[in-house]
Amino acid sequence: MLKSTVMTVNVKAALKSAVEEAGRALGATIEAVVQETPPDKPGDYGTPAAFLLAKALRQNPAQIAAKLAESVVLPLGVARAEAVGPYLNFFLDPGAFVQAVVQGEGRVDVKPGKVVVEHTAVNPNKELHVGHLRNVVLGDSMARVFKAAGHRVEVQNYIDDTGRQAAESLFARDHYYPNGWQDAFEAWRVNQPAWKARLDHWLGELYVRLNADPRKAELEPGIRDVMHKLEAGELRTEIEEMVKAQLQTCFALGAEYDLLTWESDIVGSGFLKRAMDLLKSSPYCSHPTEGKYAGAFVMDMSEFIPGLEDPTLVLVRSDGTATYTAKDIAQQFWKFGLFEGLKYKAFMEQPSGEMLYTSHPDGEPSGDFAHATEVINVIDDRQSHPQKIVKASLAVAEANEQSERSFHLAYGTVLLEGQAMSGRKGITLSVDEVLAEAQARAKAVLGDRELGDADEVARKVGIGALRFAMLKSEPTRQIDFRWDQALALTGDTAPYAQYAAVRASKIVQRASAAGLSSQRADFARLTTLELDLAKVVARAPEILEASVRQHSPHVVAQYALDLATAFNGWYNHKDEGGKNDTNVMASPEGLREARLALVERMHAALVETLGWLGIEVPSEM
Repeated sequence: MLKSTVMTVNVKAALKSAVEEAGRALGATIEAVVQETPPDKPGDYGTPAAFLLAKALRQNPAQIAAKLAESVVLPLGVARAEAVGPYLNFFLDPGAFVQAVVQGEGRVDVKPGKVVVEHTAVNPNKELHVGHLRNVVLGDSMARVFKAAGHRVEVQNYIDDTGRQAAESLFARDHYYPNGWQDAFEAWRVNQPAWKARLDHWLGELYVRLNADPRKAELEPGIRDVMHKLEAGELRTEIEEMVKAQLQTCFALGAEYDLLTWESDIVGSGFLKRAMDLLKSSPYCSHPTEGKYAGAFVMDMSEFIPGLEDPTLVLVRSDGTATYTAKDIAQQFWKFGLFEGLKYKAFMEQPSGEMLYTSHPDGEPSGDFAHATEVINVIDDRQSHPQKIVKASLAVAEANEQSERSFHLAYGTVLLEGQAMSGRKGITLSVDEVLAEAQARAKAVLGDRELGDADEVARKVGIGALRFAMLKSEPTRQIDFRWDQALALTGDTAPYAQYAAVRASKIVQRASAAGLSSQRADFARLTTLELDLAKVVARAPEILEASVRQHSPHVVAQYALDLATAFNGWYNHKDEGGKNDTNVMASPEGLREARLALVERMHAALVETLGWLGIEVPSEM
C-alpha cells in the first residue's frame, strides 16, 4: 500500500476516492461505500467494495480485497489497510488522523445554480403562533444548511395580501373603532407586556373578536369591500406595516429573508396567463366542451399522480376565475425562471445589515431573483396533495428537470398542549410569548451565576432551546407543544450542546492565559481516546451532505448531540484508578498542546454545527 501526503479533513471521502481509484486500476469502475466498522470488528473504517468488483471482474471477493489492500493509496491519517475476508478494513494512526482533522482544509466546493427556499408565509392579519414557529425554524435552518454545503440560496417569504383573513382584520379595526383606530391602538399598547405591544397582536385580537361576533354575517358586505380594496392595492401600505410587525418576531428567532413576494403582485404580473399558456400545448391539458368540466381549463393528473379517484384537476373555472392550485403552479414556474414579470424594490434593512427586498408594482425589473435550479417549499403536510400537483405540473409543461428539483418540505402540524390551534378561535400561543418565556426560564436556570451579560446568555439559551425543539425530530412527525418539554434546558436539547461548546471554549481560554499554543503539539503522543473524538468531528461533511439530501435539519440536530456527548465523554474520562486522564492543562508537554488543538477544533465544530441550526453559542453559561 502507498501513503498519500495530502492532508484532508474528510478522511472517509478520501478513502472512498482511493478505493475507487484502486478498483479502476484492477479494471472496473464502482461506487464505493466507506463506513465505520462495528465495535466487534477490526479496524476503524471498512468497505465492501470487493463484492462490487468481484461481480464486475468475475473473481473471488476475498482475493480482490487482498489486491486492494496492497494497491490502495492511503490518505494521511490512515496507518494501514487490511483484507478481512472479502472486506477491506482501514486502521487509523491516532496522531496523524487527529492532525488531519485539526489541520485539514475544510473547504466546501461552490455548487452551481441557486436554491430557492420559501418559508413562513403567515397571513398578514395576526401575530405568529407556535405552529408558524416550526415553519420559520425549519425553513431558516434548511437555508443555512444549503449555504454551508456551498449552494447559493435565496430565501423567499410569500405575503397573501389579498386574502380574506387580512381583510377581516382590517375591517374589524375600522368597524370597532369608526372614529379612528390609532388612539385605540395606543391605549391598548401601553397596557401590554413588551413582547405583545405591537400591531400584529392587536389586529390578531380584533380578528378573533370579529369571528366571535354574532352579527358577523350581517357585516359580510363590508368585509367584501375591504377585500376589493386589497385586490386593487389601495391598502398596501397598511399591510406593509403589519408585515413589518410580524418580521420582528422572525428576526428575534434569527431568521432573515432575501425577498417578499406579494400575492397582489403575482396576480397583477400576468403570471397566471403565462403559466396557463405553457400548459395549453400539453396533451394532458384541455378545454372540455361537455360534462361537468365544460368550459373549464383542466389538467389530467392520472399519469403523474396514480390512484386518484378523479384525476381531472380544474385550473381555470368555467367563469374564468383561477383556482388556488393554478396560482401556486404559476408561482412555481416563476421561481424556476420559466418566465419573468415581477418588479422589485428595497423593503427594509434587517438586523444583520442585509437588505430585504420586496416585489412591488413601482419597483424595477431584475434578473437577480428566482431563476432557481432547485425549489424547496416549506409547507405543512396538509398541503401535500396540492404540492404534488405543483411538482407534476412542471412535468406536464415538459420542464422535467425542474420537476425533479421541486421539493415540498412537509412537516407535521403543531398542537398546543394536545389541542389543535385556531387563530380564528383564539386557540393559539404566540411566538413572542414563547420567546419571552423561554428567556425567562433560561435566566432562572442560570440562577445566581456570575455572568457578564445574563440577559444575552438567557436569550441565546432560550432561543436555542426553542429552535432545537422544533428541529430535532423528523419534520413529518407532529409536535405537541408543551412548555416543560419545549423549554427543557437539559437532556437532548440545545443547551446541552451549547454547554459543551462553552466548556471547550473555557479550556482554550485557560490555555491561552497560561501562554500555551497548539502550534507546539506533538500529535504522535495522542491516544485512541483522542482518535475516537476526532472521528466524530470528521463526520461533519457527510452529515451536511445527508441533511441536504434528505431536505431535513434533524440529522444535524442529532449530530450536535453526538458531538457534545463525545466531547463530554472524553472530558470526563477516567483511568483505571478513577483519575481524570484527559485534563489538558495537566497533560505532559507536547500531549498537552495536541489535546488543546483537538479541543479548539471541537469547539469550532460545535459552534459551526449549531450555527447550521441557527443556534448561537453564548460566551458563558
